[in-house]
Parts: sequence; structure tokens; C-alpha cells
Amino acid sequence: MKTRDDSAEELLDTGRGAGIQVIARAAAVLRALQHHPHGLSLGELAKLLDLPRSTVQRIVDALDQENLVIAASARRGVRLGPALIALGAATKFEIAEIARTTLAEISRASGETVDLSLLDGDKLVFVEQVSAEHQRLRAESGVGIAFPLHCTANGKAMLAQLAPEALAKLKTKLKLQRYTASTITTWAGLMRELETVSQAGVACDMEEHSEGICAVSAALRLPDGGFAAISVPVPTPRFQQQQRRLEELLLQHSQRLQRKLVSN
Repeated sequence: MKTRDDSAEELLDTGRGAGIQVIARAAAVLRALQHHPHGLSLGELAKLLDLPRSTVQRIVDALDQENLVIAASARRGVRLGPALIALGAATKFEIAEIARTTLAEISRASGETVDLSLLDGDKLVFVEQVSAEHQRLRAESGVGIAFPLHCTANGKAMLAQLAPEALAKLKTKLKLQRYTASTITTWAGLMRELETVSQAGVACDMEEHSEGICAVSAALRLPDGGFAAISVPVPTPRFQQQQRRLEELLLQHSQRLQRKLVSN
């Protein structure tokens, strides 16, 4: 009796080109559903991907068996399935593991807390942190906590990396809420700030999210096309004394980590 793994191996051995094409088409189905969270019918998928309906049916059936897609409704066909949640969580964990050594190096060199966050739609989420060991007064954000993009150093660092069309799409979702007197609350002001960030390679939060806390951040482009950012939050008095040094330190280490991510 053949196992599912045996069948998959046989498929690639007997027709490697065909097997790669099937994988590519399955990925195209998942990407299409990513942009239609309420689901698509088989006919809609076939038209969107320019594939025969029978081909889409076979791919969807295979993805359904793995819970990568599930039924949306009688009218909407299928949508992304729960198995992708576990895959996404595993990817985030791997990124945190790869970056942890870099975070620790920056923390040792600066004496400050260092965070890793991911771009998640219209917000950022902290996924890893190395705390400052010898500072009684330090700035920390809990892992798993979501923060806004427009008024945080890590948020602005990632926004500055987005393609113009992606940023334009995000404009419809982002609310430029005021958190402090220093928060940028207009798109014109934010776009000027993002241009500065693009040129410098680092972004700063000058008490824009929280009074008494500043931060510096550099973005990372992930192998899957997403974005992460390393940030160093510091109480304002210490930040004013060492901003330039923190920026140089962050650029040096983030560029080294970026090369590692690309090579993996």
C-alpha cells in the first residue's frame, strides 16, 4: 500500500516538471484566496488564474484534504483553511530564532532592550525581545502585543519598505490616530517621514507613541516577501545622548542579518 508521501515522491520522480507546475498552481490558488477572505467559487478561481475549472477542482480537492482550504459557503466556494495558521506560526517562530542572536548582540553592545516585530496587515506585532540586563529604567513591550504603524519606529521602518501600490492599499485601512503631541497625523507628513527613513535606512520614534520613550528601528525583508523590524526603545534622556550610536549599531547588525536571511 502506498502512503501519501510515497505518492508525492512518485509524482515528482516521474514528472518533475509537472509536479513543480502543480505546486506553483496550488500556491497561486492560496494567494488568490489570501486576497478574498470571504472565499471564491471554483469558477471565480478558474477565471482569476486563467486555468480550466477541472484543474482548479483537482487542486482545491487536494488542498481541502490537508485543511489548507475549507468550504466558505454554498455560494462562495472555498476560503483559506486553519492548517495555514500553524504554518504561519511556525514561520514566525523560525524568524525569531534566526534573529535572536542579533538581538542579543545589539542589546549587549547598547545596554538596551531590543525587540523584533512583524508587519501584520495594518499593525505590527512583537514576536521576540531581549531585555536590557543592567538598566533599572528601561522600555519594554510584551511579546504578542500589537502596536500602530504610523507612530512607532519599527512601524515606520517597515512602511518605508513597502511598494507604492501596497502602501496605497494600506492607506484605506490605517487610521493616523494621535497618541502624543508628537504623533504624525496627516498622510502628507507621514509620507515625508517615510522618504527620510528610506534615505537613512533607519526610522525614529521621537515620543510619537508614548511620552518619555524614543526608539530607533531598521526593517528586514523576509524570504516570504513579508517584513520584520528590529527596534531599540529607550527612555528619552538616554536616547538623546546616544541616538547616533544606536542608529549606527542597528544599521550594522540589521544589514548583516538581512544578508543571512537572503542566503537561507
